[in-house]
Amino acid sequence: MTQTLDAGRRAHRGLSEAEAARRLHQRGPKPPAAGSRSYVSIFVANLATPFNAILAFFGALTLAFGDWRDALFLGIVVANTAIGAGQELRAKRALDRLSALVAPSATVLRDGRPRELDAGDVVPGDVALLEPGDQATADGTVLESTRARLDESVLTGESEPVERREGDEIRSGSFLTEGALSYEVTAVGGDSYAERLAGEARRFRHPRSPLELALNRLLLWLLAAMVPLAGALGISLALRHRGAEDTVSTATAAVVTLIPEGLILLASLAFAVAALRMTRRGALVQQLNAVESLAAADVICLDKTGTITEATLRVAGVVPAAGAEEGELVNALGRFGAASPVRNLTANAIADAFPSDAGPAEDSVPFSSEARWSAVLSGGHWYALGAPELFELDARLSEEARAAMRSGRRVLCIGQAESRGERPRDYAPLGLVTLAERLRPDAPETVAFLRSEGVELKVLSGDSPATVGAIAADAGISPPGSRALDGRELPESPAELAELLQTHAVVGRIAPEDKRRVVEALSESGRYVAMVGDGVNDVPALKAARLAIAQGSGAQMARSVADVVLVGGDFASLPAMVAEGRQILRNIQRVARLFVTKSVFAATLILTIGLSASAYPFLPRHLSLVATLTIGIPAFFLALAPSRGRHRLGGFLRSLFGFAGPYGVACAAGVLACYALALHGLDMSVLESRTVATTALTAFGLYLVVRLETGESRRVSRLVMLLVPALAALYLAALIAPFARHFFELAALSAGIAGLGLGGALLGVAVAFPLSQLARSRA
Repeated sequence: MTQTLDAGRRAHRGLSEAEAARRLHQRGPKPPAAGSRSYVSIFVANLATPFNAILAFFGALTLAFGDWRDALFLGIVVANTAIGAGQELRAKRALDRLSALVAPSATVLRDGRPRELDAGDVVPGDVALLEPGDQATADGTVLESTRARLDESVLTGESEPVERREGDEIRSGSFLTEGALSYEVTAVGGDSYAERLAGEARRFRHPRSPLELALNRLLLWLLAAMVPLAGALGISLALRHRGAEDTVSTATAAVVTLIPEGLILLASLAFAVAALRMTRRGALVQQLNAVESLAAADVICLDKTGTITEATLRVAGVVPAAGAEEGELVNALGRFGAASPVRNLTANAIADAFPSDAGPAEDSVPFSSEARWSAVLSGGHWYALGAPELFELDARLSEEARAAMRSGRRVLCIGQAESRGERPRDYAPLGLVTLAERLRPDAPETVAFLRSEGVELKVLSGDSPATVGAIAADAGISPPGSRALDGRELPESPAELAELLQTHAVVGRIAPEDKRRVVEALSESGRYVAMVGDGVNDVPALKAARLAIAQGSGAQMARSVADVVLVGGDFASLPAMVAEGRQILRNIQRVARLFVTKSVFAATLILTIGLSASAYPFLPRHLSLVATLTIGIPAFFLALAPSRGRHRLGGFLRSLFGFAGPYGVACAAGVLACYALALHGLDMSVLESRTVATTALTAFGLYLVVRLETGESRRVSRLVMLLVPALAALYLAALIAPFARHFFELAALSAGIAGLGLGGALLGVAVAFPLSQLARSRA
C-alpha cells in the first residue's frame, strides 16, 4: 500500500465497525443520491400549463353535458404532456446512468484495516485515505501528508493543485493529484462544504425560453379577449334557452377555437426532435426549451477549466539562453521528459512536445513543492528543471521569464551539469520553456462561430487574471494583451458591474458567489445569459442563468441543475445547438401564424353569428377535423423543415397579429357568407350548411398553408405542393366515407356543397388581399 496507508496504520486505527454502525444509525436513513429531477416534478411541470387547464375545463364540460366526439381536442392535452414529459424522463434516465458511472467511493480505516465503502456510508470520525486520482468524498482535517497536492478546481475554479499538510482542511469534491494523505472526516453529506456551496441546487428550475415567454404573452392576450367574448356568448345562449348539450357544444366550438392549442404541442414536438438530434452530437437536453434558449442567448459565460481547456498542459514556446542553440535546448527538454520518473502534467507536456528515445533516468533528484525543482541523469549529463528564479540567469533571460509570467504563462528553466548539483545554481542554464493549459481542439473554431453569430463570451475563472487572460486570448475570446479583471475587486453595484463587463471579457480570481453576481448583473441589464460550467463552484451561476449548461465529466451537482449536459464534455457541441435552435425559432414563428389566424377567425365568429339567433356554423368536432388538416399536419412538417434567414426575437407578436388579423377576418367573412347563403338563401339543412362552412374553412386553410410558404426554399415549396393536395384528398375522403361522415356529422358531398364551399373560400381570399395590404401599410 502507499505511505499514507502505512502511516495511517501506525498512527490511527480509525473507528471500530461497531462505532461506525452506531453513528450511521444515529444519522438516520441515507439521503437519496443527488440525481436529476423527480418523476413527479417532470409530470407536473408538463401537465400544469394554462393551455392544458383551459382545454381540460371545456373537455370536462363536453364529456359531462355534450357528445364525447366533440372532446377530441383533449388529445392535445395528452400529447402535449406525453411529449414533454417523455423527453425529460429520457434525459433523467440518461443523467442518472451517468451519475452512477461517476459515483465516488471512499477508502477508510475500520479497526485499523482499510475498507472501501460507498460515499454515503462514511461517517464523521472516520479516517479516510487518499491516493493519487482519488476523490475526497467528505470534509475533514489532514492527519498525515506525504507531499500531497489536491486539485480543487471543481470547488474553486483554480486549476493549479494546492499542497495540503497536517492540520489543513480538506473539502469533498477535490482530487488528490500527487503524494498521499489520510484525514479525519468532520462533515459528510448535506453538512459538507460542497453541499453548502450548492445551497438549493436541487430545487427544480425551469426558466422559460423567449419563444415560450412570447407564447405565454399571446395566451394572456387571448385570455383577456376570451373572457368578454365568452361572457357575451354565454348571455346570448342563455337568452335563447337552448338545451344543455347544444349550449355546451356551441360554447366549446366558439371558445376552444380561440386557443391555439396545437401551438404549444408543436413547439414541444420541435424541441423534442431537436433534443434527439443533439443527443447524437453528445449533448443531453434536460429541458425541452433549452436548444431554443441557447439560440436566443446573446451572452455565454464560460468557466475556463474543463470548458475551453483540457486537464493537460502544452508547451507554448522555448527561449534559448545566450550561447545555447535551440536544438541543444530541445534535446535537453526531450531527454528530461523521457527520463523523468514522475509522470506529472509538466513532464507529460514536455515529453509530448519534444519526443526523445532516451531511456529512463539513471539517477534523479525528486521534485518537491518546497524546493520547486527536480533533476535527472540521462546520457551522461544531469538536467535540472525548475523555477527560473532558482537559476543564474542573465538580464535578457530573466526579463523573458518575467514577461511570460506576466502574460499568465507558467515558465520553467532547464539547466545542464556534468555532475549532480545540489541546487539549480549548480546547473548552466540552457533556456526557458513556457507552458500553458491545453485548449480543447475545437475551442477557437467554436469561439469564432459564436462571435460571428453575435454571441458575446465571458470567461469567469478562479485562476489568476493573467493566466485566464492568456487562455482567453489563445481561444480568440479577447484580444492579446487585454486586461483581465480581478474578481476580488469587482464593484458591489449591479449597474456598475454590468457597465464594467461591457468592456471586459475575462474575470480571474472570482469566487462562486461573484460568478452568480456577474450572471445576475448581465441579466438585469437586459442580456439573455447562458452559463457553461462543470464544478460545484459554478452551481450558483448556473442557477442564476437563463440557460445552464454543464460538462458531463463535471460535478454531479452542476449536472443536476443544468438544462443541457455536454455528455462528452465537448464545447464544440454549442454551434450545432445554436443553429438547431435558430431554425426552431424561425419555423415556429412562421407556423404560429396559422394558429393565431384561427383564433382571430373564432373571435370574429363569436362577435357576429355567435351573438345572433342562428345556429352556430360548426360543432367542435368539425373544427378538430379542419384544424388537423389545415394546421396540425402542415405545421408538423413545416416546423421540422429546413429554413433560412435570420431569427427574430423582437416584435414577434406584432408581426403575428399583422398576418393573422387580416386573414382571420377575411376567412370569417367568406365562411359566414357561404353559410348564410346555404342556410337562409337556399334553405339547406343545418347539417348541409355546416358542411358548406366546414368545406370553405378547409379550402381557405389550405390556401393559407401555400401562402405562408411563399418565398421559402425550393425543397419546402415542393413539400407544400405535395402536402396540400394530399390533405384535400383526406377531407374529401371524410365526406365520402360513411363512417367518417357520420362520426364528424357532415353531409354527403354534392355539387352544391362543393360549389358554395369553394366560393366562400375564394371570397375570403379576395377580402384578404386588401386587408393584408392595409395592415402592411400601417405596420
